[in-house]
Amino acid sequence: MSLKPNIETFIGCKSSYEEAGIVLFGAPFDSTTSFRPGARFGSAAIRHESFGLETYSPYQDADLTDFAVFDSGDLELSFGSTESALADIETRAQTILEDGKLPFLIGGEHLVTLGSVRAVHKHYPDLHIIHFDAHADLRDDYLGTKLSHACVMRRCHDILGDGRIHQFCIRSGERDEFRFAEAHTDMHPLNLDGLKDTAAALKKDNTPVYVTVDLDCLDPSIFPGTGTPEAGGITFLQLLDALRTVAPCNIAGADINELAPMLDQSGASTAAACKVLREFLLALLNKQQQINSI
Repeated sequence: MSLKPNIETFIGCKSSYEEAGIVLFGAPFDSTTSFRPGARFGSAAIRHESFGLETYSPYQDADLTDFAVFDSGDLELSFGSTESALADIETRAQTILEDGKLPFLIGGEHLVTLGSVRAVHKHYPDLHIIHFDAHADLRDDYLGTKLSHACVMRRCHDILGDGRIHQFCIRSGERDEFRFAEAHTDMHPLNLDGLKDTAAALKKDNTPVYVTVDLDCLDPSIFPGTGTPEAGGITFLQLLDALRTVAPCNIAGADINELAPMLDQSGASTAAACKVLREFLLALLNKQQQINSI
């Protein structure tokens, strides 16, 4: 018999690139993290620890092995140049989009979202963002730096403009960020109130949507392994329900980010991140299957 290379992918995501409808790619970058670093190790940890999961979801009666997902691995990103790292992320997302597939980014700190959004917006100029997070991420700069994970939604607003960023679970930020949100974004602070109506409206208009999940939207009692934990978050089951709520929209791109695995030595945070990724993928894949069967 012949030996095969040891290639680690997220569990159940071993299809070829050609047949896949969704393509995973990792962005191991945390150079602008403002509190506790470590998110650069998040994407690799999610892949490695995913083998503690089954591919089958009893929540959705669906199995990853019934679908085609390609895991392209982690990008090699420059830690000396934030713009260079963002450009590499944008290029990978652009390639995936040009091939008619959905880019799904695994961070990394939250700033990596900006690279992916830049690419998706070029393909879908009327793009909206649904943003789950503990933090507003609407600072114009952080300590004089405009490219920071604390500024990522403000930079996305620079691209999309008013009323096209829908924020949920936000429970932390400067006063100016909340004032900016009142005037320029669709913020639903503290919880998920309004999500069903927002998703229904976007689905009705077939609006292209990018979904970004900062995993610190979860309460730190559930998810302590993150750089800036904030008490008062949602539960794991609430997040799964939220992702199933948004999945029927016209999803053009997605990401999860801000797992810092070494900050939770129990491994519970990484296990939660793996399960969030599995459930989000299955929700998106189920929707694709329904569309293809029409």
